[in-house]
Amino acid sequence: MSSVNKVLAVNDDLPIRTGAPVHSGKVRSVYWLDAVDSARLISQRGYPVAADDKLAIMVISDRISAFDCIWRGEGGLAGVPGKGAALNAISNHWFRLFREQGLADSHILEVPHPLVWIVQKARPVMIEAIARQYITGSMWRAYARGEREFCGIRLPDGLRKDQKLPELLITPSTKGILQGIPGVPAQDDVNVSRDDLRNNYAAFQFRSPEDVDSYETLLRDGFEVISGELARLDQVFVDTKFEFGYVRNAAGDEQLIYMDEVGTPDSSRIWDGPAWRDGRVVENSKESFRQLLLNYFPDPDILLNKDRMPERVALARDNELPASVLMDVSATYVGIAEKIIGQPLVLPDDPRREIIDMLGAEFDLLR
Repeated sequence: MSSVNKVLAVNDDLPIRTGAPVHSGKVRSVYWLDAVDSARLISQRGYPVAADDKLAIMVISDRISAFDCIWRGEGGLAGVPGKGAALNAISNHWFRLFREQGLADSHILEVPHPLVWIVQKARPVMIEAIARQYITGSMWRAYARGEREFCGIRLPDGLRKDQKLPELLITPSTKGILQGIPGVPAQDDVNVSRDDLRNNYAAFQFRSPEDVDSYETLLRDGFEVISGELARLDQVFVDTKFEFGYVRNAAGDEQLIYMDEVGTPDSSRIWDGPAWRDGRVVENSKESFRQLLLNYFPDPDILLNKDRMPERVALARDNELPASVLMDVSATYVGIAEKIIGQPLVLPDDPRREIIDMLGAEFDLLR
């Protein structure tokens, strides 16, 4: 079967019986089950959640987004072969280690297919929890312009691009548009300080100021777990984005958990260790694709300037990238996934058909 047919690009039109409209993001689509199917699966599968909890089928695609746009290749290649399976496998690996080391659980209840999670409903904390061990990317660009304070943290003068920071920095930003928070603009992706979070914890959907401390601890501990494991693989964990939320356990009590994805090439920068020691940055993450786009198009400001978003959307819509570009991205994602999980990645031959057959035969969820 060709690479085109192995790619799951459209993931929001599966014939899954739902109790609410499908929520489709840049990469994942979420199918919320109705109360009857949720209760049935909780009972049949023995999930450790409250009996009246709400469940969803989360299906990851092979689409690739960068600069808030979806990109595609020539010859009908609408995504990156193996990308979805790589992201899920990596997240599953880290979530398992977090759980085994007593950090916190995740929203995932079962992984019945390489591109599918069964999850419980989580109440998200409205921040992008970002941790940085090296100064690069947007932080370096701001630092080079003379900025020295980030999310209430003061950085010293004299830092160099891609240098390891004196300590791990936590630099959160808003998740979505939040209203009525003093000093925080009502815009998506605005940097906020620790004081902002503690003084307005309810607006960010934390239960208490103490949970702000708890999220920071989970972020630091999770970062250290991943960084240590990657170091064993001679890879450098540069920076990452975590997301957190609350779920109910079987007793109905709320717990703070990791959610979405963790430690993946989409949510993190990972550098190759041997190249780094040789003075070169070789990305094992989506950052290599971002840099390629910046070099591929004659006017990179379109991709960096938020005021030119209509032009950026048109650029992605009207340009098919060489298929070789997406296949190179595939090699990066599959390669780092196989390093992390320590075995060959299982890649579906016909992902759409496999998912439909599985959800029908094993879970009785087709409409």
